[in-house]
Amino acid sequence: MIGPDLSSATWRKSSHSGSGANCVEVAFLDGCVAVRNTNDRDGSLLAFTPAEWEAFIAGARDGEFDLPT
Repeated sequence: MIGPDLSSATWRKSSHSGSGANCVEVAFLDGCVAVRNTNDRDGSLLAFTPAEWEAFIAGARDGEFDLPT
């Protein structure tokens, strides 16, 4: 499967990523939002449509993915 063209991607580290091992980066491209592990930049990545990304962000803001305490 061929993924998005990332040659012009500008990756941004999440502001919620600290200096620890759990860091992610995101790149906004035409028709695609890509997410990768900062510590494995040549590894796998996730690619979302803009609508999927917006739904994910809305769910995260609403606490949909919070772990039970």
